Amino acid sequence: MRNRQSDAVPLRITHINPENITPFVTVQTRSDYESLLKRLQDKLGNESRKAVSRLEVPTPQIIWVGQRTIFRNFMEFPKALRREPPKLLLYLNKELASAGYIAGERVIFLGRKEPSSFGALIDRYVKDYVICPVCGSPDTRTEKNKKLGFLLCEACGARSSIKANYA
Repeated sequence: MRNRQSDAVPLRITHINPENITPFVTVQTRSDYESLLKRLQDKLGNESRKAVSRLEVPTPQIIWVGQRTIFRNFMEFPKALRREPPKLLLYLNKELASAGYIAGERVIFLGRKEPSSFGALIDRYVKDYVICPVCGSPDTRTEKNKKLGFLLCEACGARSSIKANYA
């Protein structure tokens, strides 16, 4: 067996002389810094300052018919979020504490539900089960392994645990 200490190579530390280094940009005062920053922002333009999200979540269209609540554009949401409609419906059923069923392109819930609650629930679903917690990308998919659910990010490769009910 070889001794690891005998294989070690001694480090050579050299001194860097600051006079020999040519700076890329010299900044003497705060006004120089601010002028350089402004010049950089002008070159980049306004597009780079806006937060751009590729995930376009539609607005829920909710109507009441008697004692039933109809979510008219339900099928747009699973397509936009790249999720299975029954899993999204299961989430909404549990969070609204109501029974609901798919009827064509819409979902019918028993009881009168507030239209504003659907938007809040969809936003929470997106935050918890669609957006990657590591990089913030919407390019994710869910996977169920035994009784554990995972959110797999296709952008950064992260694997985060989620509730298995909705995976």
